[in-house]
Amino acid sequence: MRVWFARVLVAALASTTMSSAESRLAMIPSAIALTHQGANHSLIVERMNGDESAGDLTPKATFASSNPAVAEVDAKGLVRAIGDGEATITATVDGQSVTATVTVTGTDKPFTPSFRNDIAPLLFKMGCNTGACHGAAAGKNGFKLSLRGFDFDWDHKVMTRQANARRLSLSEPEQSLVLLKATMEVPHGGGERFRNDSESYRILRDWIAAGAPAANAADPLVQSIEPYPNSVKLAKDATQQIIVRANYSDGGYADVSRWVKYETTDDSVAVVDDNGKITVTGPGAASITVWYASKVSAVRVLVPREKPVAPELFAKAESYNYIDELVMRQLKSLQIAPTNLCTDAEFIRRASLDATGVLPKPDDVAAFVADTNPKKRRDLIAKLVESPEFVDYWSYKWSDLLLLSSKNIPRREELISFYRFIRDSVAANKPWDTFVTELLTANGSTLDNGAANYLAMHKETVDLTETTSQAFLGFSITCARCHNHPLEKWTQDDYYGMANLFARVKYKNGQRGNDTEVVTDTFGDVLHPRIGAPMPPRPLDGEPLDLASSNDRRIELAQWLTSPDNTYFTRAIANRVWRNYMGRGLVEPEDDLRLTNPPTNGPLLDALAEDLAGHCYDLRHLMRTIMESAAYQRESQPSDPELPDEHYYSQYIIRRLSAEVILDAYSQVSGVPTEFNGYPAGFRAQQLPDSQVGSYFLSAFGRPERKQTCSCERTADSSIAQTLHVANGDTLNKKLSDERSFLTKLVADNVADEEALDQIYMRALARPPRPEERENALAILASAAQGAADSNAERRLALEDLVWAVLSGKEFLFNH
Repeated sequence: MRVWFARVLVAALASTTMSSAESRLAMIPSAIALTHQGANHSLIVERMNGDESAGDLTPKATFASSNPAVAEVDAKGLVRAIGDGEATITATVDGQSVTATVTVTGTDKPFTPSFRNDIAPLLFKMGCNTGACHGAAAGKNGFKLSLRGFDFDWDHKVMTRQANARRLSLSEPEQSLVLLKATMEVPHGGGERFRNDSESYRILRDWIAAGAPAANAADPLVQSIEPYPNSVKLAKDATQQIIVRANYSDGGYADVSRWVKYETTDDSVAVVDDNGKITVTGPGAASITVWYASKVSAVRVLVPREKPVAPELFAKAESYNYIDELVMRQLKSLQIAPTNLCTDAEFIRRASLDATGVLPKPDDVAAFVADTNPKKRRDLIAKLVESPEFVDYWSYKWSDLLLLSSKNIPRREELISFYRFIRDSVAANKPWDTFVTELLTANGSTLDNGAANYLAMHKETVDLTETTSQAFLGFSITCARCHNHPLEKWTQDDYYGMANLFARVKYKNGQRGNDTEVVTDTFGDVLHPRIGAPMPPRPLDGEPLDLASSNDRRIELAQWLTSPDNTYFTRAIANRVWRNYMGRGLVEPEDDLRLTNPPTNGPLLDALAEDLAGHCYDLRHLMRTIMESAAYQRESQPSDPELPDEHYYSQYIIRRLSAEVILDAYSQVSGVPTEFNGYPAGFRAQQLPDSQVGSYFLSAFGRPERKQTCSCERTADSSIAQTLHVANGDTLNKKLSDERSFLTKLVADNVADEEALDQIYMRALARPPRPEERENALAILASAAQGAADSNAERRLALEDLVWAVLSGKEFLFNH
């Protein structure tokens, strides 16, 4: 089997194998180095099952130092440097002991806090430079800091020199206004930020006493942050303290736990306080994101359900490929039982709608259910992804992503040219990396080269930069246009380095008069607004290019973007495809793959991305793999009705069909096509290239306007407008009463009520009516015909009402 699969699977299953190991104590971390007088570092006593953290025992532990003259330790496990040397810290819990070594150096030299590494993070943690306080656009009371401290030079200037330098007192640090206000010794609109016996006070006072030095180019830079533990499995109501270590460019590190911003991705599973203490709130999986100095990391928290699942339920569950192995691993950890496989009738309807947006025909359903071939589901999947309807469906999907709209591309010829490029690419199963490369590097006429419309519709460099990031990397960098990103690691410098890759894309009127020509110039740069100079063109996380080079920078961008080593690219498209078929992205929203929003199953997303890259970015391969998995084929009803699973794929996640799919399904079931102004008869909603084509139904049911590259534009929420339109509007009611409706033939041919019911249910729901449904419907039809002057007319009305009830019901409007 594939090497990549073996590597991912072995790594993913390692913790499951080790979880059966005997429980033991561990000190985290097991060794620390303190490099100046007063330096400190926290320790945690952790219960371990193999290599898996399983509970914080620190509150129960007693601590002792072997050499208090070197390092002291308090009752909470905080170690403080006293003198050079080595010491051993021992923690004891219920008679068991565990140790950590401490090395202390540099206590004979004075230590001055760094503005970059100590003061700026302190101001951020205290909330001083946030948008609600002095980081606001206008500041507060004449005191404006850069938002979240991204501009060290500015912040140092306004603290030390602005307002006649009244904010600091170098001769009497304790009388500095920043300290007096923060401790509320002088009235402060922001309230008390810290006490005068706190570490925050001490650090700020010592910095002032040392002359309030500015950020220095020689200061070590934060390279990464590491939380301890980085994953933990906890029981109900348990707590867990996090330690966060910053690693610096000079090889040193420091415990920065007290200056970190903590957030949870799911407060129904776990919450976290300002000091990094996690408290479990319910079963499931969550991530605690930690943010410090524009670096981000996360702690994974698993909380199993209290009621254990019988091991044989996991053992007998179907497993068809690596997806099932990785899904099952998480389900075991969380003690969530997988459901059984869905029926064949459910599967053909589900797969047809998910892959093509079209209902299966009744004859196809009957043949599929009767087929005894054990590989029939795999054969159906292969047929669906090669169908013309598949091409229509996914062309429409990518048209959403790429914002095809007459508002964005007013000239119809250019719009059609762009759509044809997209549709031809889907039909040819063009690899995703090739498709994106052609979009980013396009030149020439927007009529001759449809891909050029992507560039032509984003003539502003910043718009092109932000759209490209959102569409193909799966995250937004818009915030970094004005300041360092508050929820990501991207800085303003990163943003303008990325933007400069597009600076030399130019546009001119085409020779035909109804087109635009995209050309590449040999000069031109985007200026960084803060420094007034261009940044070296550089892809995010890529290597900078030579500013003076005349080469087309977009080629370098495309090579970096589509490289198999660029996991942003592969994870973004893998997550989009996964969400289409599974109802929920491994990351939600599907285009918000920032580090502070980690996936619900990281190993699975990594495996999907590696599989896609390993198969030359063949999206159909990825789609087949997902649909062939047992995870995709499971029932939609939860294994435990009281605890439905909407995150971990123990069941198929029910979701409402899109506006276009519903409208096309109404046309398909009724036999009456929808008419679209300016398009041929029989044109389906999913074949429309333009989102501005008039349709009240599509607008009411959440069709996106394609104004911005964001999944948030499309909605599946219910509304009063939808209910009223289905009940009283023209769309469905006119189709049912139309003479072209299939009901006309049913009545004209005098089809028996039993058979008529079978046809209705098979057309709409891919199944015959259930006994109670059949009984009720037959009674209604019989009642309508009794004593009627025109029995055919009354029967027709009764059939219309029956079909209306089916087509307005949840089972029809949702995929399950």
